[in-house]
Amino acid sequence: MAAYPELRLCISGEWRRRPGQPVFNPFDDSVLGELPHATREDMDDALARAAEGHRAWRRTAPAKRAQIMQQAARLLRERADAIAHAITLEQGKPVGQARVEVLRACDIIEWDAEEGRRAYGRVIPAEPGLRHIVVREPIGIVAGFAPWNFPISSPTRKVAGALAAGCAIILKASEETPAGAFHLVQAFLDAGVPDGALSLLFGVPGEISDHLIPQPGVRLVTFTGSVPVGKRLAAMAGAHMKPAIMELGGHAPVIVCGDADPDSAAATSAIGKSRNAGQVCVSPTRFFVDDAIHDRFASAFGERAAAVRIGNGLEPDTQMGPLANHRRVEAMERLVADALGRGARLLAGGSRAGNRGCLFPLTVLADVPDDALAMREEPFGPLALISRTRDIGEAIGKANSLPFGLAAYAFTQSAPHVERLSDEMECGNLSINHLTASIAETPFGGVKDSGYGREGGSEGLACYTVTKNVSHLVTPPG
Repeated sequence: MAAYPELRLCISGEWRRRPGQPVFNPFDDSVLGELPHATREDMDDALARAAEGHRAWRRTAPAKRAQIMQQAARLLRERADAIAHAITLEQGKPVGQARVEVLRACDIIEWDAEEGRRAYGRVIPAEPGLRHIVVREPIGIVAGFAPWNFPISSPTRKVAGALAAGCAIILKASEETPAGAFHLVQAFLDAGVPDGALSLLFGVPGEISDHLIPQPGVRLVTFTGSVPVGKRLAAMAGAHMKPAIMELGGHAPVIVCGDADPDSAAATSAIGKSRNAGQVCVSPTRFFVDDAIHDRFASAFGERAAAVRIGNGLEPDTQMGPLANHRRVEAMERLVADALGRGARLLAGGSRAGNRGCLFPLTVLADVPDDALAMREEPFGPLALISRTRDIGEAIGKANSLPFGLAAYAFTQSAPHVERLSDEMECGNLSINHLTASIAETPFGGVKDSGYGREGGSEGLACYTVTKNVSHLVTPPG
């Protein structure tokens, strides 16, 4: 059995031990290790080394950068089992899902590595003797802040995008699930990323963001996390005239049209809702179901949810692991109690399992009123909220009623419905008849309070560059 890694900071290739805080296993509350906290000196060292690393990395040929990044992906694939084991220990998800997450991180690295070779510019036609050339250059040092729910794939989005564009990056990874980022940085260093181009910090989130973001050397802020924290960091970045990529919370609606197969849609939805115990910013949560098939869909969803096996993510028969921490359990209890108190019906789950750890079953609530807290606050957990709608117009109106706009889903076999959904849904990512919000080659991000900027795809890579126009007078006047 692979051991949990000895966690350290990494600054310019140097691994540093520091006192800090314990890391817990959410299944049984056991202590896995100690997380080091960066000091002010560590942060200043990372900034100074990043300036040197950026100069070296941006001058590295794109083909060479791609070669190093591809080697990092190969190393991660070779180490996938050990990394997945560590992620399950610290975050709880079934080890099979953790391994898929590692492989998804590899896909992201490989795609970004190749796309970094295609940061094309253009020549703008001009009058004789004058040439306008547009080029894209690395934006500079990036400060990246990653969340706890995807310990390796979320940090990878930031690291791979920055490095592929030719930028140095200082990564502040999650304190609760640090092993994924630790292994990610180790693989990039082993692959040959130059000193300073990549550093890893842990610590008190507010202290690190408050110190890094205002520094003149930091040119871009990229953050994945909650809306309130994102707004605070975006305001700080704006105060210093720094662009930001903000991938914030969502409250994903699912529109189930009357022409959809209710049993198939329910089966797909139960699997999607149980993924990572619902601790996903794009997790399907608010189900707006056409009255014609509502009862059959709700019944099928409840039966599927009740059959989901929860437990230790290291056990082969576990389909859904624990929540990441006790805060999430308390939030689920509060939201379920509020919904039931307002008239919702419980179809599956509803209360924590056992008296230790953070196990909470997949929970399905029907007839959830619009004023229930869970319909307005992102649950970020295994809650599925089912509401009855008269038609697709009402469903779209309810789906768009919140200030969030990250991911949305729909089930339909109607081409006119697909066209209407595509035109009217207010979201950054719309998936129809499946629940995959993004892959490595597609742009991912939100609208409204769910943020701005994109990760993934050519659009995501462009966020790590600046556009420069060069005008050249070829023939001097006269």
